Amino acid sequence: MSLLRSLHTDIDARVAATRTAYSGWLCRRGCEGCCHRLADIPKISRAEWELLAEGLALLPPDVMRTVGQEIVDLAKQVNRPLVCPLLDRSTGSCRVYLQRPVACRTYGYYVQRDKGLYCNDIQAQADSGALNDVVWGNHDAIDRRLDAMGAAKALTEWFQESLLAENSG
Repeated sequence: MSLLRSLHTDIDARVAATRTAYSGWLCRRGCEGCCHRLADIPKISRAEWELLAEGLALLPPDVMRTVGQEIVDLAKQVNRPLVCPLLDRSTGSCRVYLQRPVACRTYGYYVQRDKGLYCNDIQAQADSGALNDVVWGNHDAIDRRLDAMGAAKALTEWFQESLLAENSG
């Protein structure tokens, strides 16, 4: 967990620097565009799952049942894009914002050498030249640090495993 905390600290510093330099930056709590357009089920490390599970445990039981059903349904969904099961659609915010995975923390602030930007709104600003002086985070470096934390699995797999462990214990 200390590797994950260290990574979160570094990500938070990059995000803070970007927000300080650009007070109107689009990505922030409540911006839900990316949550509605997931290309695939998020893959997360064990450390990310353990933190996320702590956040899920804090949810009221009725909300957790809803989230759990949405995660189960997500595993069966074949149509894309996907909607994140952690998104509270009524408020447009993440139900476990403080425990959200690294991919969510970096989205909109980091780029990957071969893949570029992912948010269409930020991409449009970049294409117009409005973000020419942004210092983007290096997502390839983030991926290397995540790889050092062990194999990643789909959110749905972690959830299913936790249900099996809960039911067998």
